[in-house]
Amino acid sequence: MVKVSVEVRSGGTRCIVAVRAESIERATSFVAGRYPEGDVRVKFPIDPDGFFVEDLAARVGMIEAEQSAGIAA
Repeated sequence: MVKVSVEVRSGGTRCIVAVRAESIERATSFVAGRYPEGDVRVKFPIDPDGFFVEDLAARVGMIEAEQSAGIAA
C-alpha cells in the first residue's frame, strides 16, 4: 500500500488530499470518483519516507484534506 498527495483543481479552486491505496493509479482513481468534475493529479515530489504504508491495519481512502478556496472535501 502507498500514500500520496493528490491535487484536485476545479476552475480557480484547488484541494490537496492525502490518500492511501494499493497503487498510485488507484489513489488517483479514488479521488477522481470523489471529485468527478475536478482535474486530479499526483502532487510531486512524493515523500519517500511516507510513500510505503507498512501498517497492516491501514485502510484505503482519503486521510486528510487541505482546502484552498471552494472545493468541499
